Amino acid sequence: MARQEQVLVLDPQQELKFRGPFTDVVTATLKLTNPTDRNVCFKVKTTAPRRYCVRPNSGIIEAGTSINVSVMLQPFEYDPNEKSKHKFMVQSILAPRDMTDMEGVWKDAKPEELMDSKLRCTFEMPLENDKTTEHSALPKSSSASLDDGEVKKIMEECRQLQREVQRLREENKQIREDDSVRKRKITPVAVSHSDTADRMAMTKDEGLSTRILALCLLFFVIGAIIGKLVL
Repeated sequence: MARQEQVLVLDPQQELKFRGPFTDVVTATLKLTNPTDRNVCFKVKTTAPRRYCVRPNSGIIEAGTSINVSVMLQPFEYDPNEKSKHKFMVQSILAPRDMTDMEGVWKDAKPEELMDSKLRCTFEMPLENDKTTEHSALPKSSSASLDDGEVKKIMEECRQLQREVQRLREENKQIREDDSVRKRKITPVAVSHSDTADRMAMTKDEGLSTRILALCLLFFVIGAIIGKLVL
């Protein structure tokens, strides 16, 4: 007589996945659900009992309830070229209504009363691009670094900016000195109030333009440096 169909619902149904690295214990969870109105006795067996620790490996699942079984794979040296041949089997039997001894139930069980489900084991290592994805998700400013060539280039640009600012300052100073000399040479009678006011306004404009130009250059270079650091 053929065996009965498994009454327990397994989650997962076909395979137990263990994700490495396997330098420590790796645990997979198997959920067993009893949808019937009868209590069900179960046992969990494996083809590699030395490699796994199962808790609980047997017991009773009451009607309409579930139980989580922890399957713990012991540490081992993983070989990606070696395919796992380990398998698990969940064996079950309907518990007698007047059951007093679970071990006696298994001992007295008839073959046609036993039900079983098989699961295979699969091993997975974390993908190498997982780390790449994590790093790419970080802000570029925290993961990027400048090499010596880029640092030297930025320093040279800073020195050029300092020389340019100094040159503008010297030109501005020379303009003021030349204007002062011209004022001393021109007699008060020959100079009208309007000419004097115009020269003063031109001097102020030239000085202001020089400062604005220097500030613009400074902001431009600072922006360029910040942009390189971010990129």
